[in-house]
Amino acid sequence: MELPMHDKTLPRVAPAGFGPRACLLAVASATLLAGCAHKPPYEPPAIVTPAAFKEGGNWKPADPNAAQVPDAWWTMFDDPVLTQLQERVVVDNQNLKASLAQYRIAQAALASSRSTLFPIVGATAGATRSANGSNLNSSANSSYSVTASASWEVDLWGRLSRAVDAAQAQLEASRDDLAAATLSVRATLTISYFSLRATEEQVALLERSLAAFQRSLDLTQNRYRAGVASAADVAQAQTQLKSTQAQLIEANTSRAQLEHAIAVLVGKAPADFALDKGSSLPRAPEVPLQLPSELLQRRPDIAAAERRVAAANSQIGVAQAAFFPSLTLSASAGLRGSSLSDLINSPARVWSLGPQLAMALFDAGARRAAVDSARAAADLAAANYRQTVLTAFQEVEDNLILGSNLRLEADVQREALDAAQRALEIVNNQYQSGTVSYLNVITAQTTALAAERTLLDVRSRRLAALAQLLKNIAGRWDLEPVATK
Repeated sequence: MELPMHDKTLPRVAPAGFGPRACLLAVASATLLAGCAHKPPYEPPAIVTPAAFKEGGNWKPADPNAAQVPDAWWTMFDDPVLTQLQERVVVDNQNLKASLAQYRIAQAALASSRSTLFPIVGATAGATRSANGSNLNSSANSSYSVTASASWEVDLWGRLSRAVDAAQAQLEASRDDLAAATLSVRATLTISYFSLRATEEQVALLERSLAAFQRSLDLTQNRYRAGVASAADVAQAQTQLKSTQAQLIEANTSRAQLEHAIAVLVGKAPADFALDKGSSLPRAPEVPLQLPSELLQRRPDIAAAERRVAAANSQIGVAQAAFFPSLTLSASAGLRGSSLSDLINSPARVWSLGPQLAMALFDAGARRAAVDSARAAADLAAANYRQTVLTAFQEVEDNLILGSNLRLEADVQREALDAAQRALEIVNNQYQSGTVSYLNVITAQTTALAAERTLLDVRSRRLAALAQLLKNIAGRWDLEPVATK
């Protein structure tokens, strides 16, 4: 309700003869005006939820009678080292500590906002000494005072309570941000760990291949000295050996970099962290498929986006309340005298009591612009919420199809590896009998090595896709405990 008047603020001075009856009348009048205030209703933005995931055809729906995906979803991979790392990451990860600090900031902001609903009580004590005239030796006057005061802004239009609602929603969003950050860090750690173990298996494969290539080189050199093989055969064997050595160096470099990344995730300097070698890639678990509605209920990033819509909606009410006057009830009482003894013995007491009503009568459209801005911010938050939901569905669909097809690809690649190894065995026998050249051996060895490395890569990618999928469908809604030091 706008009042198009000139730019002036009502004075905060009670008229002569103001008494308790007039105070009650002013409060009652202001309460009647509160009916003009409008509190915008809030409902979460509407989202159309599909009945099922598009790429969930190869996945079994979650059985309500079977064990569901646990909150500690990484335990489904049954890797004790990974579980130990997950216990460390929530304690020492610096990004999570930063998110926790943001959460505490939001808690303090809520406490500060709630404090505005209560009266402010203060006390002052003072002593002054003054003199009049140009003669410095003239008598001086002393004055002592002790005063207690209280003031309370009556929340007639809901401005303060809506600000509290906004702060509460922001706190809940910050809580969900912390849960989402925890979930993201856990997934990153899991994927990095799988990549490290896959790299270790690549290193072991290359070391086995180097041993086999060294034997082939020794055999070819012996055949060359016997006059059976050519110098070209020896050169080809040496080329293959050196090329594989270079690949082994690169694989060891990748393994070291992944170990460094894991060290930082768990809050350690790379020099102070080490993972023992030797563990293999874990078995890929079967993940039950959850319904799309459950995705909305469990994803903390979706929850955070929805809470920001609620906060923006409350800010609309805060902006609208600026069109109405603010009512403050204030009171003070104290003692004043020319000496400290007068404060106790003299009846010179002072007091004041009364309401203060104030509002801006003309602001050149500033309040209307603030309301428009708040509504636009609410529309922005709603659009971000819907986009977060759409992105969540996309992530699940992507990892559903990726995990499913990589499983099929692993089966096909395993068959290709078996065929390549059979071909290598046949070519080796043919070469030793002198029916084929060493180039055929090189080709068969390269094919077999590439097939086995590809199979390892597919297995690693499938585990990463499953980790991402578990993150997407099993994210916690409540706050993860994050320890601080």
